[in-house]
Amino acid sequence: MDDTTLSSRDTYPRTEPRTLAGRVGELLRLAVPVIVSRSGQLVMAVVNTILVGQYAPEHLAYLSIAHAITMPLFVGSTGFVLGTLVETARFHGAGRPTECGATWRRGLVYAVIVGVVCLCVALMGEVILAFSGLSDQLVSESGKVVRVLALGLPFMVIYMTSAYFLEGLKRPNAAMVMMVIANVFSLALNWTFIYGHFGLPALGAEGSAWATTIVRALLAGMIVLYIWHLRDRESLGVRRRAHGGWASWAQQRRTGYSAGLSQLVESSAFALLTLIAGRIGIMAAAAYSIAFQILGLVFMIALGVGSATAVLVGHARGRKDLVGMARAGWLGLSANVILVFCIGASVSLAAPWIAPAFTVDPTLLAISTSLIAYMGFVVVPDTCQAVTAMALRARGDNWMPVLAHMISYYLVLAPGAWYFALHTDRGVAGILDAILIASAVSATFLVSRLYLVSRRDAKTGAL
Repeated sequence: MDDTTLSSRDTYPRTEPRTLAGRVGELLRLAVPVIVSRSGQLVMAVVNTILVGQYAPEHLAYLSIAHAITMPLFVGSTGFVLGTLVETARFHGAGRPTECGATWRRGLVYAVIVGVVCLCVALMGEVILAFSGLSDQLVSESGKVVRVLALGLPFMVIYMTSAYFLEGLKRPNAAMVMMVIANVFSLALNWTFIYGHFGLPALGAEGSAWATTIVRALLAGMIVLYIWHLRDRESLGVRRRAHGGWASWAQQRRTGYSAGLSQLVESSAFALLTLIAGRIGIMAAAAYSIAFQILGLVFMIALGVGSATAVLVGHARGRKDLVGMARAGWLGLSANVILVFCIGASVSLAAPWIAPAFTVDPTLLAISTSLIAYMGFVVVPDTCQAVTAMALRARGDNWMPVLAHMISYYLVLAPGAWYFALHTDRGVAGILDAILIASAVSATFLVSRLYLVSRRDAKTGAL
């Protein structure tokens, strides 16, 4: 892969464009490759869901419940290493390129540690599921899938850390290309392992898990080798040992602590929703899995916008430009609202055509169609709170997003879903009711916070 266009001769300016059109253009140049890369992770999961759902509805439930264990660990771990993106952007904006390479090397070591911890926790997934109140069949079969998915977690954390590094340098294209390649491999491996082609046994959900783990290892290897051989690796300090000890990267870890805790809170609450759906029944769990894949796909698009926003805020912070920080935050949030509103409306209208891609079972088809249509309304507040949280973290406001997520998802989402789904006639749709309410609470809290700090920035002008 040629990195000529991604070398130190960046096409992205170190100063903020003067016009609104220029700022929007810069945001989109950053966001589109990141959206493709982030969405590629969910496209992979959506394809897995489609293939497994076509194989057997019960295997779709096994895969969904297994993700209830591994997904919070994955999402939380990518938060813990988010400091790599924020600090790389800050050092790049400040004109200190060698510190960027040091940030990546430290982040890579941290990623290995975080990934191994996630692996150890995930390997106990069946034990955790045994206390969830699910049937013995769901616990046993889902546990097999969890154990395979666990093996891929360290590789995915390494990939995300390295992708953050490239995004912080305003070079997101390479990670995008790698994710496209990975999706092609994933499709081939899923088709082979799920259905048992080329003389292999048909493994269903477990086969999909093996395909995912193999592709995650491939991604980690590709991106580390790519960064190691960057043409401007010397000026970036990619191969230099990072000096300064533990204290020298305290800010990088603090950003990660808050982002990781925040994302772990949110993702663990959403994992609980899958278990609640499983309490209703196998069909409810499968239908919720399909609807959640749609939410996740749109959410990954928003994370692309959020990452681009964080990079622009981080560069402004490196330039000590408070007004630029505020402007970048509002630009990213506004772009996300427009984009996600259009996507959500399209999803709602297209629900009758989307659902049949996942299943041919008539009962599951009817339930999932209504949930997908409803999910089109849920995505706007859910993605807005995510983009705003990333903008706040990029400016060093780390703990307000954690507080917002703890209130919204532990005190509103989890008990709300339990009540609406299990104690009213809403059933699995009650879970979406709770997501909508909790996301609106979180978005209101975080957007208000961004408004307050932006007003303060407008008065101050510069650091």
